[in-house]
Amino acid sequence: MSKIFRTLMAFCLLAACSGGPSISPRTMDNACSILRQNPSFQRAFRATERRWGVPVHVQMAVIHQESKFEARARTPYRFYAGVIPMGRQSSAFGYAQALDGTWDEYRKDTGSRLARRDRIRDASDFMGWYMNTSRQRNNIPLSDARNQYLAFHQGHTGYARGSYRNKRWLMNVASKVDARSKMYARQLKSCGRA
Repeated sequence: MSKIFRTLMAFCLLAACSGGPSISPRTMDNACSILRQNPSFQRAFRATERRWGVPVHVQMAVIHQESKFEARARTPYRFYAGVIPMGRQSSAFGYAQALDGTWDEYRKDTGSRLARRDRIRDASDFMGWYMNTSRQRNNIPLSDARNQYLAFHQGHTGYARGSYRNKRWLMNVASKVDARSKMYARQLKSCGRA
């Protein structure tokens, strides 16, 4: 009986320490509220800002667009003839909606073999790594949320080719990301979290 009890206690302790995915914020339009509700978000965004130089408000705006701060966000299913599920639209997953191949490249480049897309600190670090690569390859300032988002969405090569220019819907989304980034920056400054 004591062996079973010890095993159960060890399992409970392990589960308590694992710190599963954070709960999505109740309000998406207030950066200060988002960080108050999820202190782990602020720690992750600050660590990424220190390591990679990407401002917190830019990270937050892109994550909002990609996953609405949902740890396990996935792309919708594709359907054959409108009824038969044919799998997901892409392998994008997690806070940053990172694709399998890009995530593997990030883990290899940074030596973060245990990084997970549904962990905010790993997702924000991925974003910092990716946006720094965009800065190096395409000369996009880290504070330019609009163009960083376009490169994030289209890939570095697609951005360099200008593939986004023929996608009015994407240009509109990038403008919304930029506006949200600026709004978040003002809010973070007003509550002393900038």
